[in-house]
Amino acid sequence: MKLIILDRDGVINQDRDDFVKSADEWVPIEGSMDAVAFLTQAGYTLAVATNQSGIGRGYFSMQELTEMHNKMHKLVQQAGGHIDGIWFCPHTDESGCTCRKPAPGMVEDIIARFNARAETVYMVGDSLRDLQAVETVGGKPILVLTGKGKKTLSRHGDELPEHTQIFDSLLAFAQHLIQEHRTEADHAADS
Repeated sequence: MKLIILDRDGVINQDRDDFVKSADEWVPIEGSMDAVAFLTQAGYTLAVATNQSGIGRGYFSMQELTEMHNKMHKLVQQAGGHIDGIWFCPHTDESGCTCRKPAPGMVEDIIARFNARAETVYMVGDSLRDLQAVETVGGKPILVLTGKGKKTLSRHGDELPEHTQIFDSLLAFAQHLIQEHRTEADHAADS
């Protein structure tokens, strides 16, 4: 099982300081749809794990969240990709839930659902809490510099989990991963 977990806002779509509250405000980051398509076509299973405290704060409804995710699925499919599942936490920081990143609840549930081995799972995020969530379970943290990624690197660079890899974007990560696997396959064929 080749599993990659993606944060949503700031990784797949543009983030907003005032929350992405509707399908109209959900705008893909340039190259992110292609990245999902490349990873899908390379045989990866893709899941999304996203904190959506805007629901708990009353900024948008479950229906509006569903419309955002329907738009995301449609654009991903048009690019030739597929997202296998979306997990979201509707709670605020104050709720003390086990699903809101940096807590590992969503990540653990995704790994269990797809019967993956945690140490082989990538988590791509733009914030420290995304990386901490996957580090807790022993997975592979990936920081992208889109969304809040540059701010995360400048403010928390010394706190990043060990072995965090950093890429300019989801597309750059996808291209690197696919090239890495081609190189490994070429070496295996030469052996």
